Amino acid sequence: MTLPLDTTPAPPVDLVSWQAGLWDQFPIVTGHPDVRYLDSSATAQKPQAVLDAVHRYLTTSNANAGRGTYPWANRTTELIERARERVKSFLGDPGPERSGVHFTSGTTEGLRAVARDWLVPYLRDGDEIVVPFADHQANAVPWLEARRLLAERGVRITVREMPYETDSRDYDQQALARLVNERTRFVAATHVHHVYGADMNVHRIRATAGPDVVICLDAAQSIGHKPVDLGALDVDFAVFSGHKAMALPGVGAVWARNLRGPVFEPGGWSGSPNTSGIVSLHAALDWLEAADPRRIERWTVDLGVRLTDGLSRLGSYEVLGCPLSLTAASTVQRRQGIVTFRHRAIGSNDLGFILASHGLMVRADGHCQGHAGEKDSSVRASLHVYNTPDDIDHLLEVLAGLDRES
Repeated sequence: MTLPLDTTPAPPVDLVSWQAGLWDQFPIVTGHPDVRYLDSSATAQKPQAVLDAVHRYLTTSNANAGRGTYPWANRTTELIERARERVKSFLGDPGPERSGVHFTSGTTEGLRAVARDWLVPYLRDGDEIVVPFADHQANAVPWLEARRLLAERGVRITVREMPYETDSRDYDQQALARLVNERTRFVAATHVHHVYGADMNVHRIRATAGPDVVICLDAAQSIGHKPVDLGALDVDFAVFSGHKAMALPGVGAVWARNLRGPVFEPGGWSGSPNTSGIVSLHAALDWLEAADPRRIERWTVDLGVRLTDGLSRLGSYEVLGCPLSLTAASTVQRRQGIVTFRHRAIGSNDLGFILASHGLMVRADGHCQGHAGEKDSSVRASLHVYNTPDDIDHLLEVLAGLDRES
């Protein structure tokens, strides 16, 4: 291999043994030693503790919640209420006595519920909202649906596009300050960008937008990957998917602060909850807290640096996002365990198939960005605590071979 990986800093010594102990807790990873799973932004793998919690629930007290008076039903109802409180505590809820946690199937359904059941009744004719159209479509389409529903009622609102800095792809706070006015009621934002890997510095939006504007946070790529402190972020809604945070698929949550505007209550009949999914979410948050999100972030950011540093030495690859943060010597904010790139000659879908043939599982497509996002497809490698420097080195070795051939 011609790539000088030995110049890339090794992981911190204090994290190496910590990570090794966690790696052993993922049966799908340990059971497939020839596979390098690099698609955790799409869905994270599950530790044994989560699988055990679901198995224990389904074999000891499985029942429907809120619809029975017998012990198993009461136990299930109690488990769900405890899970609500667990979400609040894990996220640093600044006002748990006032806030609400509402379980959904995931981020997309949660954001649509905020749009349909809270934003539509809240807005008035002439109001304005700000939407990030270079982020995931799940954080763009619901707000356009809200505009359509309001228009059907004769209420006209203006949707402003969230401005981005050209080079870093961070939110442009100066341009946002010029955009916000006395009719701005709502800003949709993303905590960690699912393509560029950047922490979007949403803590700055409150100062930019002012004290009364409602801020809704898509936290799908941050919860479970880095520390999240809703009190420090000063947002009004936080929405996330459980399966990206090591819980089962089909469960997510809307956290509503209920500080600005009316109390959030999902409309319609709630139906039967996803009880096993909610149990898995509680167990996943327990596991993540014990593992320490601060260490998880350090580990995945360092792996991302290893990858971008290696890619920066290969002439045939373009890394999306801030170009100043690629090398190991850079002092610019690092990617949060998400590195997206293109080969200048090989199509991204073809590159995805090539990498899969070498046991490297990556995402290769358009990544569901909104209309202001990337126009061409790309390859995304997204990392978690079960990934290792060897995974990165293997990926770089394969990519270096393609670089030589092209």
